[in-house]
Amino acid sequence: MSSEALRRALSDPGEPPLRPLPDEVAALLERLAAPPRLAAHLRAVHDVARTLADWLEKEYPAVDLDREAALFGAAVHDIGKTVHPGELSGPGSAHEQAGHELLLTQGISEGRARFARTHAAWGEDVGVEDLLVSIADKIWKAKRVEDLEQLLVDRLTVASGQSPWEVFMALDDLLDRIAADADGRLAFQARHPVDG
Repeated sequence: MSSEALRRALSDPGEPPLRPLPDEVAALLERLAAPPRLAAHLRAVHDVARTLADWLEKEYPAVDLDREAALFGAAVHDIGKTVHPGELSGPGSAHEQAGHELLLTQGISEGRARFARTHAAWGEDVGVEDLLVSIADKIWKAKRVEDLEQLLVDRLTVASGQSPWEVFMALDDLLDRIAADADGRLAFQARHPVDG
């Protein structure tokens, strides 16, 4: 059963304004009685992922991006924290596998459930969508991870034919612009309680 606090986390416009989660994800969070703070976090990361996806499609149209999968992944990447709520306010990675399993039990395909596992463990073998979700999960709070960003630069360099330096500068500029609003996103998340 959904709480009023969860409904507020799903609908509060935020500052800067945050776009809503996909209806399918909002309904899933309500069905699972997700913690309001989790919903707020997922909205912040999903919003940043949309900004990244918009940029990728405009600036690097040759990149093979499954936009819908990436945005779904950003919207559910930490859903395992419904099972491990202590990881909402403390460290831990048990939510990653738990989230993957939870999504599968909810009828979500492996291709979409994988983001619960891959958002914190990236490498050469993950798709652009996984990298986008991982970067969104870092940059929403202005955290930069050089190795992760380099993986995306490498993919964009191959797809575009631009020099790595050109791609790096373009991505760096975008991430700096996104990071500039991190305080607002962090305040939005903090306004919503860990417990519903």
